[in-house]
Amino acid sequence: MVYRLLAVNIDGTLLQSNGRLNKSTKEAIDYVHQKGVHVALVTSRNYHSAKKVAKALKINPMIVAQQGAFVGASMEKPIMVKRISEELTAELVQMLEKTTCQILLIHEKYSLGNRVNLPENLLGKSVMYLNDQNIYAQNYVDDISEELIDQPMAPTKMDIIFPEKNARNDMLKLIKEMFPEVDVLLHPGHKLTIVPKGVSKWSGVLYLADHLAVKRTEIVSIGDGLDDMEMIAGSGLGVAMGNADEEVRKVAKWVTRSNDQDGVAYMLREFFRKQHPIEFLQKMNMLK
Repeated sequence: MVYRLLAVNIDGTLLQSNGRLNKSTKEAIDYVHQKGVHVALVTSRNYHSAKKVAKALKINPMIVAQQGAFVGASMEKPIMVKRISEELTAELVQMLEKTTCQILLIHEKYSLGNRVNLPENLLGKSVMYLNDQNIYAQNYVDDISEELIDQPMAPTKMDIIFPEKNARNDMLKLIKEMFPEVDVLLHPGHKLTIVPKGVSKWSGVLYLADHLAVKRTEIVSIGDGLDDMEMIAGSGLGVAMGNADEEVRKVAKWVTRSNDQDGVAYMLREFFRKQHPIEFLQKMNMLK
């Protein structure tokens, strides 16, 4: 089998636990790219945060960001963007504001959140947006509903953080019952994410693969989180990091080392050294 698209999750996979990109990982990504394989960074982060990581690589990869709702290499000309409608966003916010929770509406150009008194340790662990404030505005207001009256917003996703799990689980049930137009993803701790119906990291990767005329059997996916499971299980070669949960490792065809042990670099070097460059295979008429 020849693999033509590499989809790599960012946090917990491409990056080490300290948030840094190891030199050997950067070189391994370049090594695969030099063989003519398309490379995509896949993440729940917003586009600008993902682009910051992409700039640290030697190549210009495609980006599947915002939980799969944004696909493209540039914000100006995305391949695909899926949104929660302005009307639906307003309805969801009105319901959420009746409870105590941190609400963050994510657009590729900016975010809008509410000021709320949640413990710092919850916010610190759950909201991890490493953005350049000069190019990605993060706006916080007392009343999001009021703000949306004057400036309606159609976000690609909504991140919600609750003070405790029961409140999160009750809201999860309510949203599923009342809003069939969206999907809700659970995260470890007290957080959930609302996305347009059918949106996921894997759906974003598949959209990109279709755009590049790549079959799903020709995709290598590497990840560590529960929201990476679908793409790991569905790819031609699904790879789980050594630091991934057991549930994630079970669906993988290959388990590599952890992100702090250069797991991505190790896997790519070991696996892709056996694959000839795509250009060579095309010349030899070895690609169907």
